[in-house]
Amino acid sequence: MKTRNGLFNPKRKLQSQLSSEQCASLARAVKYTGNPEHKRNPGNFGLTPPADARPHKTLCDDAGIFDKKVAESLLSEGARNGVVSVQMKGDWPQNIWAVTAEGHPVEAQLENQDKGTYHSYPMPASDPMRLEILKRWNSLAIGREAGHAL
Repeated sequence: MKTRNGLFNPKRKLQSQLSSEQCASLARAVKYTGNPEHKRNPGNFGLTPPADARPHKTLCDDAGIFDKKVAESLLSEGARNGVVSVQMKGDWPQNIWAVTAEGHPVEAQLENQDKGTYHSYPMPASDPMRLEILKRWNSLAIGREAGHAL
């Protein structure tokens, strides 16, 4: 997530205290709305192309996300695994992260705290949080392979 001056938000931090019940509840409740600025073909997501495209935006297409069902699934999976920010807006984490099957980390950002809706985008390679997300996601995968409950 970039600020207006081009730097990544240094306040983003991973939550480590959610119970499996809290994660499951969050995964059921979150909703994906998307943002057409992060799509090469926004119609595939039921979105209208932006009137004024911003070329610096990262594209979901580059992470292999071509339709809404995949994006929704990643959002729910990130929530279910508890890969969420400590920053909260009401009942919702400001950010939820996931990693695609191809290994691309994506970040979802809260759009509407009344509805629990998010839009998401691939994390740029220059984002320092990217490595932290990959590390957490890989540790979750190792736990699943070892048969540990998450």
